[in-house]
Amino acid sequence: MRVSVVIPAYNEEVCIESCLKSLLHQTVMADEIILVDNNCTDRTCKIAQKFPVKIIVEKKQGMIWARNKGFDEVQFDIIARCDADVILPFDWVKKIKENFTCFPIDALTGKITYHDLPLSSPFFAELYLNILRLYQGGRETMLGPNMALTKNMWKKIRSEVCLDDSQVHEDVDLAIHILKHQGKIKRDSSLTVQASGRRITKDPLSFFLEYPVRLIKTITKHGRY
Repeated sequence: MRVSVVIPAYNEEVCIESCLKSLLHQTVMADEIILVDNNCTDRTCKIAQKFPVKIIVEKKQGMIWARNKGFDEVQFDIIARCDADVILPFDWVKKIKENFTCFPIDALTGKITYHDLPLSSPFFAELYLNILRLYQGGRETMLGPNMALTKNMWKKIRSEVCLDDSQVHEDVDLAIHILKHQGKIKRDSSLTVQASGRRITKDPLSFFLEYPVRLIKTITKHGRY
């Protein structure tokens, strides 16, 4: 079972090198790494060119468009996705392969913590996932910086996923469509990535207000599923 990793990127020159270095120091290597250039105007792509990474371009602006472009381009059975500002544990790819090999699942997620915030803990990601699991009748959702799904499932839901970043959380929306196809999402609580908290510190009002509002929009849009 082979894994393609997709990294959507928009002006990530500060973080992309650390992300790619962590991805290239895995105990089990990814079989393909795709960086989606979503109209970067900084040095993101120039930095990425120093690494064995396939760089593709998506001109339509937005995380969902960039994600979809990357997912459409993958060669291999499992599509793993992380954000450009995460630092991955050395066994991230290994655990993804083990989960899909050992369990009959269609998608996988883990937790996140923040490497540049004081007192950061995966507890909050766990709480968020538990709340959504309760709402979904015991079924899991996914966290965008730390998730994977099968290429076969992506083909099933490709034409159904929502395309407006302002109306949905792309990771929750993706999970909803997987569940609508009776797909199985697994949470591996040992699978934890370190994200950057720069967006929280830069604009906390947006994070703590806009984020939950958009989550409500996502749930309202789809109803119970």
